[in-house]
Amino acid sequence: MKRINFHLLEYALNYILRYKSKNIFITVVLTLLIALLASFFFVQNSLKFEFESTLDAQAQIIVTNQKAGRDTTIDENIADTILNIKGVGNVVSRVWGYYDFKHMHARFILVGIDEFENQYNPTLADIAQNSELNASTMLVGEGVKKILAKSYYLDYFNFILPDLTVKKIYIAGTFKPATQLESNDMIVMNKETLRSIFAYKSDEATDLAVLVDNPIEVASVMLKIQNLFPTFKVVAREDLKMNLQSRFNYKSSIFLILFTISLFTFFMIVYDKSSGLSSEEKKEIGILKAIGWRVEDVLKARLYENFIISFFSYIFGIILALFYVYILNAPIITNMFVTYNDSGVDFRLPFVFNYEIFLLLFLLTIPVYLFATIIPAWRVATLDADEVIR
Repeated sequence: MKRINFHLLEYALNYILRYKSKNIFITVVLTLLIALLASFFFVQNSLKFEFESTLDAQAQIIVTNQKAGRDTTIDENIADTILNIKGVGNVVSRVWGYYDFKHMHARFILVGIDEFENQYNPTLADIAQNSELNASTMLVGEGVKKILAKSYYLDYFNFILPDLTVKKIYIAGTFKPATQLESNDMIVMNKETLRSIFAYKSDEATDLAVLVDNPIEVASVMLKIQNLFPTFKVVAREDLKMNLQSRFNYKSSIFLILFTISLFTFFMIVYDKSSGLSSEEKKEIGILKAIGWRVEDVLKARLYENFIISFFSYIFGIILALFYVYILNAPIITNMFVTYNDSGVDFRLPFVFNYEIFLLLFLLTIPVYLFATIIPAWRVATLDADEVIR
């Protein structure tokens, strides 16, 4: 393996400084372009992780009652009938729904739990095992706590019931969410308490979560449930994944358009760079050949020069993208993907390291830029010195 020629490296650094105006412009443009591409990749990767983690925490089958083509409450006693179906391991009646805190333009997800039930969701299972909820207490997510604090609800919150009466529920604390999308805007309380807030009867539930012992039998169990209750809507977790993935792909199409524009801009810069060298640069190469430099030396010097520019652009672009996405929370790009979640609660993107993103960005920028800039230098370096100087 050949060692780095530090004399050529020193010359490359001096060359960058001599043409600093042009090189600074190229560095800034490449840095911004890499930062833009990296920001989209980071947001997409983080949201994909959140979606997958949230869906993996769902039950395998969700059974919902319908009336007039709309979802309505379901009799939780039906759970016993479904539990008798061969292959069903457990059925949990779920009491949950949305509550609009219109004063702060926020929407919370209210979830009721029973500490004696087997929870299918890891977050709810942890709450049921380690927290004690009574009829007048609740646990809130960090995002909910911030929203309530802005309205000076530090110890309790007043829920307005359907009959316009007010029910005071005390805040017992916060819980650690498994994912941001799942529970950043979630409030967890006793099931009976939530029934009173939603004006449910004692045997009513929002839907039923069905757990199947053998994942292969999910389709068979769904068919049996549908045959027993033809008016019910039976949805598998995989169907929810496909539905969310289609929404995600729709949002990603916006990213694809911007990505294409950014990539086109990058290749325009590369084309402009590879279209030829300035007369001063050509003359400098001719002088170097006249004093004894070989074609290999000229190409190495230009390679060092352009690698320094592209590598520093790559590093600065990645740092800028990390700051924009995970410190500033990517305010514009994130809204392109999660505008459907109109909760009003602050959503923080989790950092998920994916080496493929860094490798892809590297291959999309540095090699292409080096290849485009070394060609014109090679063309001039292969000419006679006196011809180039003239």
